[in-house]
Amino acid sequence: MTPKQRAYLKSLAMVMDPIYQIGKSTLTPEITKGISDALEARELIKINVLKNCMADVKDLAQTLAERTQSEVVQVIGRKIVLYRESKNKKKINLP
Repeated sequence: MTPKQRAYLKSLAMVMDPIYQIGKSTLTPEITKGISDALEARELIKINVLKNCMADVKDLAQTLAERTQSEVVQVIGRKIVLYRESKNKKKINLP
């Protein structure tokens, strides 16, 4: 992903609300599957990591990206933004 594409995705993510929250159970297979399904439907999602989650947010983002075959767009504070191009319903055209 080029810096220009990453900047474009960041601008799209600014107005989004988080659709997933990760708490003290961290990454269960159900959460990973749900995030993968959400990425297929939306391509770009924002995830909120709650304060009771003891895992490091950046490590969590990398693990999620590996498990869902997506890319980490950004990690700001306790928020993670992930992107994966949809196989069937392409919505976002990257510059």
